[in-house]
Amino acid sequence: MVAWHYLDHAATTPARPEAIAAMLPVLTDGYGNPSGAHALARQARAVLDEAREQLVAVVGGAPGDVVFTGGGTEADNLAVRGVLGARGGVAVCSAIEHHAVLEPVLASGGRTVAVDRRGVIDLDALADTLDPEVTLVSVMLVNNEVGTIQPLEAVAEVVRARAPNAVLHTDAAQALCWLDVREHAAAAHLITVAAHKFGGPKGTGALLVRSGVALKPLLLGGGQERERRSGTQDVAGAVALATAATAAAADRAALVARAAVWRDGLVDSVVASVPGAVESATPHGDRTHLVPGIANLCLPAVDSEALLFLLEQDHRVLASAGSSCASGAQEPSHVLAALGLHRSLASGSLRLSLGWSTNAADVAAATDGVVDVAVRLQAHARDGAPA
Repeated sequence: MVAWHYLDHAATTPARPEAIAAMLPVLTDGYGNPSGAHALARQARAVLDEAREQLVAVVGGAPGDVVFTGGGTEADNLAVRGVLGARGGVAVCSAIEHHAVLEPVLASGGRTVAVDRRGVIDLDALADTLDPEVTLVSVMLVNNEVGTIQPLEAVAEVVRARAPNAVLHTDAAQALCWLDVREHAAAAHLITVAAHKFGGPKGTGALLVRSGVALKPLLLGGGQERERRSGTQDVAGAVALATAATAAAADRAALVARAAVWRDGLVDSVVASVPGAVESATPHGDRTHLVPGIANLCLPAVDSEALLFLLEQDHRVLASAGSSCASGAQEPSHVLAALGLHRSLASGSLRLSLGWSTNAADVAAATDGVVDVAVRLQAHARDGAPA
């Protein structure tokens, strides 16, 4: 088997051993339908309820607030479309939201709010955008492409002042490995998490819906999840999600400490060695507004597709150009455009993202590989030399 240097944790993380271990007994022995009445069903329901308790210990809220979903995209859509369906009105989001928020907001005729060069939401622009018609504001806690942390408490203050009847949603899918979501998202009425972003399985997520927030369900049927999301629950997935969240919270301080050192060394080396290289969201060199797990670089005279191909082929380094959710998309990132980066620079974007399984060898391989390949591609662009 090929030994890869995996630096694409923001796209998906390897499953944590704890999550796999917690999931297997449910698949083999705890297969009852939690909506049923017999012994196996009651057992499954008890396991599902325990997963709710475990999850809220990490993200906040009460066990009854948890709505298990088929992933982060469904949770985001349920937040946006569910609130609008129940209350009407207008939705507002930042210009750098994940497409799972941005697209339903725009499709409903909603509004977007500008960010600054760091990717931080412009609070004055937010205030100007809000009015009593606004019923939902969605601002992601950590951006999935550049790693910017949003000041949710400050956002909530503006919302309370300008749109007092609006609820605040945050997509915290990228945050749980790096921030105490319970603390940082305390002001949010709805919180999205996605298991595969912190060591759980793909296809499992949750939306935390605080008491009193009305939602119109997207899925109708058996009325599961307190009639907020019909469909037989994936009990094994829910258990794995909660277990992975607990493990990520326990590991957070150590991961943040080592990832910050690795990220700084990686980015500083690339910027120093590749002519014209720019760190995307740090116009003044300050990284305090970023989580340490996501490094986004723009490399002039470098094609992202060629860069990723050669990194994989020559250095066994796996990374991405940006969000992995826009499958096959060659258009420059809407996030980098919102940050004000020129299209020609954004076309050479590279996202290197770290996680729980990253080691020093992965970071060293990525550092050497990016410098080697980027310099070769720049030479090729300059004089036609082979890359």
